[in-house]
Formats: sequence, structure tokens, C-alpha cells
Amino acid sequence: MAGSDDATIPHWYAPERPPISIRDGDGVTVTDDEGTQYLDFLSQLYCVNAGHGNRAIVDAMTEQLERVQYVSPSKRTPVRAELADRLVDVAPDPLSDVVFSVTGSEANELAIQFAREYTGASKILTRYQSYHGSTYAAGALTGDPETRNAVESHAATTGVVKFLPPLTHRSPFEAETPEELAEQAANHLEYVIRNEGPDSVAAILTEPIGGTSGAYTAPPGYFERVRELCDEYDVLLISDEVIAGFGRCGEWFGIDTEGVEPDMMTFAKAVTSGYAPLAGVLARPEITHSLREDGFPIGQTFGGHPVACAAGNAALEAYEDGLIENVRAVEPTFESALAALEDEHEAVGTVRGRGFHWAVEFTDPETGEPFMNPWVEDGHNPVVDVLGEAADRGVLLGGGRPKTQIVLSPPLVADEDDVTTAVDAVSEAIAAVFD
Repeated sequence: MAGSDDATIPHWYAPERPPISIRDGDGVTVTDDEGTQYLDFLSQLYCVNAGHGNRAIVDAMTEQLERVQYVSPSKRTPVRAELADRLVDVAPDPLSDVVFSVTGSEANELAIQFAREYTGASKILTRYQSYHGSTYAAGALTGDPETRNAVESHAATTGVVKFLPPLTHRSPFEAETPEELAEQAANHLEYVIRNEGPDSVAAILTEPIGGTSGAYTAPPGYFERVRELCDEYDVLLISDEVIAGFGRCGEWFGIDTEGVEPDMMTFAKAVTSGYAPLAGVLARPEITHSLREDGFPIGQTFGGHPVACAAGNAALEAYEDGLIENVRAVEPTFESALAALEDEHEAVGTVRGRGFHWAVEFTDPETGEPFMNPWVEDGHNPVVDVLGEAADRGVLLGGGRPKTQIVLSPPLVADEDDVTTAVDAVSEAIAAVFD
């Protein structure tokens, strides 16, 4: 059975937009049960960075299946060790230890556990308008009210404190320049640290670029100041690379575009190009020293699954062999095409992003307000209609959080023609809904 007739309840299910049933994929495109092809401009879920149907990844997984199918995470196996070494090679220099997990939510939970044990402090600072997962603890880390309210994790998990993000559009700060915004946002973060008590703060967990919350970038100088604050107050900096990592932003990791070094990074999704579930934490050796000396008393059955690690090794080769360079080459065309939407449609409030991760945010041209306030109002949201209209034109997009924006994050194999075709379809979709 296919589509809505099977027994599956899809994740993130929205009755107003029933899911299509995908049976095939090749490069940037996927095909549904009726044979309709779509440009996959969300990489399914920010996962398939190497594109659909990558033969090298499939062959690596097949070869591993023929060798040994499963190895307990308490044991060692060459394919897992190889991937750990590869990850250390491409990560920022201080990060030399890898602990594998299964999903990004679990990786973020591991990272905050390590931070709390290493520092002896309990509080974790995360931004409003962020996404770090939807399990109970990771949901508490998330600054998206839809996720936190859905799982009620803000009440179930304590020790998480929110601070304001450095947004340029509809900013919580009154800055006239990017430099002023960076200073005001960083000063606000320092205010939060001081008032919470620096000795009680274990870590700041942050995405280097907004993920599902709308691809917002930090103003120049912001992350440098965050790094300085972490050093000044003995707080760890954790970069959530679940979406931003593995070439999505034009560098190996999103934090690389900011020129700072974190104390830990979490990763998932594109580490295997989504071909198998795999996640983990990269950390400074002093943070994980006690794990090596005293042992790691907990674990996850499928953490570092050998078939997933084989996929990871092949995926990293693909990124290194031209895909990250392709993002850099195509980015100007992508940015230019999307920027034109602001001139073409009054309902487009702003376009923002980096590399192959972009968001289009909508505002009511008469009031300057979002078309829907997702915190307090119910009812029809026209932004959701844009997703449907784009799909009708053969392009799959993502819905941002809050639901005032759409997100475009194609596989890294997309070329200029793919980008132009997709953005043209988005423009037509916006016109069909708003103009």
C-alpha cells in the first residue's frame, strides 16, 4: 500500500498537506508512485547531501553487509575506526574524540551530558528560534515553541535557559548595523550568563546557522564574541551541526564559516547522506578523558552501526571529491535568484541563508506582521499553501519554524539549472498564493 492508505503515521504529519509517496530517487530528483518527478529541495530532511542514488555509498554499505552486519558499540571494528579518523581530520583542530549515536536528538543529549559531567555545572543555554531535537531532553533544548509545547519537554527537563537570537529581520534588538547587532546580541548573552550565575552554566549549545528555524546567519563578529564569553566564564561552546554540517554551508561544518573553534560538535543526518541513521559528538580530548579512563557506562544499541559507518566513509569521500566546491560555485546563483523574490513579491519579507541552506520569510505587506502568529492563533496559514503550490510545480520545499517561512536546502549535487528551475517554481507558487 502507498500514500495515506498504509498503516504508517508519518512524523511531522500535517493533515492539510498529506505526504506524497516516494518510490525512487536520482541525484536531485525523487519520483512518486504515479511517476511524477520532483526536485528535492529539502534533501528529504537536510539529509541527502550527496544526492539520491549515489552508487559509491550503496556499494560501500553492500560490501560492509557482506563482511559483518552488526558489531556491538562496546566492541571495535575497522569501519567505525576509519570513520572516526575521517571525522577528526575534517573537524576543527581541537576536536579529536568521537562518540557515536543514532540521531541528532540523542547526539545533543550526549553532548549536554558530557558538558555537565566535565564542568560540574548544570545549566545549558540555547537560543529561542532554534531546533535541537524532539525527544524530551532535546526538545527542552529546542527554542521552537511548537516542538516544546508538543512534547511538554520544557516541563519534563530542567536546567535549560533560553537567550535571544541575533536576528536581522524582525529583530528583538534595535541595531542599525550588523556590527551593532552582533554587539547587542552578545551583550545580551553575557547578561544571561551573569544573571544565571557563570558557575552554574555548563555550556552554550547553538546552531551556527538557523536550521528549521529559518536559515538565519549571525552578524559578523557575533560568534567571535560568543567564543570570548565562553572562555571568560569557563563555559563550553557546542556547535549543533546536524543540519549545517557536511558541506551544507560551503565548508565542512557551519561553524567553519564563522572562524571559531567549538569545544564540541554534534552531527547526524548528512554524515551518511541519510543512507543510514548515524549521529555523534566530536569533542576536545580533555572533555572525554574520563570516558577513556573510567569507561562509558551507558550507550545506544545502534550507535556507530557498521553499515552506517560504511555509508559515512563513502559520503565523506563524496563531499571531499567536489561537492563542497560545487556549493561554493553555485551559491552566488542561488543567492541572486532568491534575492530577486524580495523585489518580485510584496509578501516576501526577507531572504537569508548561506551555501545551500536558505529561507524565504513572509510578512503581510499592509501590516509588516507575519501572516500567522504560531504561538497564539489558530486558522489557515497561507505560507503552507506555498509549499503545496511549489510541489504542484515539481519542487519539494521545507516548512520553517515558525510557520512564516519556507526553507530550501537541496542536495549538494544541484547545479545552476536546478537552482534556477526551483526558484522559478517558488516564485510562481508565491504569486499563486499571495499576488
